[in-house]
Amino acid sequence: MPITNAPLIYGESRPLIYDLDLSALQQALRQWGEPDYRALQIWKGLYVNLWDHPAQFTNLPRALRQKLEANFSFNHLRPTGTLKSKDGETVKTLFQLSDNAAVEAVLMQYSRRRTLCISTQAGCAMGCVFCATGQMGFRRHLTSGEIIEQVLYYARKLAAIGERVTNVVIMGMGEPFHNYDETMAAIERLNHSEGFNLGARRFTVSTVGLVPAIQRFTRENRQINLAISLHAADDETRSSLLPINRKYPLETLLRACQDYVEKTHRRITFEWALIREVNDTPAQAQALAALLQPFRRNQAALCHVNVIPLNPTRRYRGKATTRERALQFQKILEQNGIPCTIRIRRGIDIQAGCGQLAAESKGEPSQK
Repeated sequence: MPITNAPLIYGESRPLIYDLDLSALQQALRQWGEPDYRALQIWKGLYVNLWDHPAQFTNLPRALRQKLEANFSFNHLRPTGTLKSKDGETVKTLFQLSDNAAVEAVLMQYSRRRTLCISTQAGCAMGCVFCATGQMGFRRHLTSGEIIEQVLYYARKLAAIGERVTNVVIMGMGEPFHNYDETMAAIERLNHSEGFNLGARRFTVSTVGLVPAIQRFTRENRQINLAISLHAADDETRSSLLPINRKYPLETLLRACQDYVEKTHRRITFEWALIREVNDTPAQAQALAALLQPFRRNQAALCHVNVIPLNPTRRYRGKATTRERALQFQKILEQNGIPCTIRIRRGIDIQAGCGQLAAESKGEPSQK
């Protein structure tokens, strides 16, 4: 009789313990005749003490520690390479999965924040032309536990120097809303008040615009921040950059975004990679400002635009905008009542910037 219904996947003989929520962990231990408080002890060990091996759970009887080791895996992700940016503020890690797929995750260190950029898929099916992950194609979804493992890996690194994770952006490899259930389950587990306890508003999920998932996210009225990868203000340009626009064009996408804002009363973020002479023109800025006017209420904006000069990838020939053109783009938006921030490019020298993650199995971090 199985001890849990957690998935046995990708050649693993034991379920990953991070794939279980607290109630599933309690159910598993009940089958061993253990009381529920034992499950809570294990939960706190995993998410508060950040233990990653049964031997560390010295508050448990030895027999129970042995059962945990025999019946659960505590790691599906094996770090096989790490790169640090020249300024020392960005660290990228390549993780090998149990089936030899691979993902990358990034730690970004700011003055007061320690932000993680984590992955939800090995590869990506969306095919955005300027994104290195999209260029590699889709391999598979990650489980909720494999998503969580990336966060806990860096949480342990930070704890060793007296620091902790402050923010998590689900903007690494993959389209989070293509793997909706596992992504949300991971966030819920990391948000659990008895465990890792990272506030819901400390998470940001980014999507290229899967409208049905945005609609579901709206109905669920989550407190997680939502970001939309927009990148163009007309359908022809956007479809040339993001193939998903052919299925969910701008009118459909922005209607779903307006519905999100109206029903949740939460501000939405639009992301924009500025590509020289493609989407960084004054005409694109004016068109974007017009598209976003419905997000203004009584002189206040319920949206924010984050722009960032394009980060280079191997298979896309487009060039980053200049500082002058970025400032002009920002000025046009702000003159039209749309707040806009030019984001700092991070980790470019180690291919850890937005759109640059692209892991290759059985190797080092993809681009050195």
